[in-house]
Amino acid sequence: MSSALTDLLPHPIVQAPMAGGVSVPQLVAAVSEAGGLGFLAAGYKTADGMYQEIKQLRGLTSRPFGVNVFLPQPELSESGAVEVYAHQLAGEAAWYETELGDPDSGRDDGYDAKLAVLLDNPVPVVSFHFGVPGRDVLDRLRRAGTLTLVTATTAEEARAVERAGADAVIAQGVEAGGHQGTHRDLPENDGSGIGLLSLVAQIREAVSLPVVAAGGIMRGGQIAAVLAAGASAAQLGTAFLATPESGAHTLHKRALTDPLYARTELTRAFSGRPARVLVNRFVREHGPYAPAAYPEVNHLTSPLRKAAARAGDAQGMSLFAGQGHRLARELPAGELVEVLAAELAAARTALSAGGDAR
Repeated sequence: MSSALTDLLPHPIVQAPMAGGVSVPQLVAAVSEAGGLGFLAAGYKTADGMYQEIKQLRGLTSRPFGVNVFLPQPELSESGAVEVYAHQLAGEAAWYETELGDPDSGRDDGYDAKLAVLLDNPVPVVSFHFGVPGRDVLDRLRRAGTLTLVTATTAEEARAVERAGADAVIAQGVEAGGHQGTHRDLPENDGSGIGLLSLVAQIREAVSLPVVAAGGIMRGGQIAAVLAAGASAAQLGTAFLATPESGAHTLHKRALTDPLYARTELTRAFSGRPARVLVNRFVREHGPYAPAAYPEVNHLTSPLRKAAARAGDAQGMSLFAGQGHRLARELPAGELVEVLAAELAAARTALSAGGDAR
């Protein structure tokens, strides 16, 4: 990894930005203070909301941190499928005694306004999801002293990241919880995601950028594995979701290790984009019919998800989680970083000695 990025990481551990209120300043600060790289999620926030969280975070830690931004999405060519899905969800709205959201509430997530804030008040690292920003954007951030990372789910996407001039690429395997960061959301590609170790190897051969590996990582031994495969650091989301500093709903945290939720699945049910979640009633009933329509579906279902949370009904919530969710540990975030670092060191020692790397 470039020395500039290495200097930010006493431990090669990055806390994934989890939008929707999970990656709160307290979580980010705890991870960064422990020697990892914490990330705020700007997704679904206003530019001012993001700015206020950055200010709060700077009051909690002087350590480096990152901010994640969603790329604007292209216009839908056909909106009829969203209307059909809204009719299907009418029963959910009646059950939770709420209205469906307005699918036309906006497509760009305040992208330009957020960039303006990040250029006026530079942060150490900015990452991008759902596409590749223009070279001019990455150049402006670099001149402001910010390192840039962009998610890729294939080697082809990683090449686009390199051409745009990013400092590093986040290789997101299909195991990852939450939204897949594909650059183009093509329904014909559903189910064709690449496992993390294969993806890291493919991206390493395709580009010369440093690679941050993301997807299903919950233990230090897994961090050792992706580092051995050529990654420079590992990004973990679900592992930090269960920590007390996480802003996730209590029901969401409990569900990670609840036997009731036997598996995860990539679904468009909640947002219109493939996202890995714990399979609950909502996914089973609506996942097969959800259209490829992000962010329209995300706006549509937002009041339903909030109402389910208020009602204490996890069966109607979007329980984002990676494939390793059963390995979640309810440790304070800083302690979890230290445990992961110790496990990583033990795994490296065992590998060099030819022993058990668990």
